[in-house]
Amino acid sequence: MTKKERYAQFIDFFQKTMPEANTELHYENSYQLLCAVMLSAQCTDKRVNLVTPALFEAFPTPEVMASATKEEVLNYVKSVSYPNSKAEHLVEMAKLLMERHHGIVPNDFDALVALPGVGRKTANVMLSVAFEQATMAVDTHVFRVSHRIGLVGEKCTTPYAVEKELVKNIPEALIPKAHHWLILHGRYVCKSQRPQCKECGLNNICKEGLQRQKNI
Repeated sequence: MTKKERYAQFIDFFQKTMPEANTELHYENSYQLLCAVMLSAQCTDKRVNLVTPALFEAFPTPEVMASATKEEVLNYVKSVSYPNSKAEHLVEMAKLLMERHHGIVPNDFDALVALPGVGRKTANVMLSVAFEQATMAVDTHVFRVSHRIGLVGEKCTTPYAVEKELVKNIPEALIPKAHHWLILHGRYVCKSQRPQCKECGLNNICKEGLQRQKNI
């Protein structure tokens, strides 16, 4: 099977089975999404969604967040992973939004990664979800699934290498949606431990799925 055929089957499968796909984080505007994505690093979306309603009520705008102390924000986010650093980053992010962008989340990659606590993955999520740009955020799910089903080769050993390969081979209009296809498939079917191979519709292109089924 050629790479082109593999990508075609991947796209065809998800267009049929998951025509609508989006983030599972709850938000109402780009500021809220940025806060939620920052909190979601090495933490589940489910946990973040439990935390953010009270957080957004207490700090509804970047201006309010910027005037808060780390300790005040920490009271709302202490149940997520790495709460101290995330609370500090949220406050510093809000301050920089006010200083440089008039409290508006920028739709530019370089401006986003210049914000405290915002790395490449978070910036790509924001550009894709909030601004519908053709960016591919590579988290552990995207990295794992894209390797297992053969969308990227063994030489793609870093998230950035995977990102470039996926962006090169997926039609631009589908890249934001494909990001969620890979995440959701990795979260619920192609799990890191005990992948649900019998429930997967991609075994025909998966490098590992057919072998796993033979061994069950």
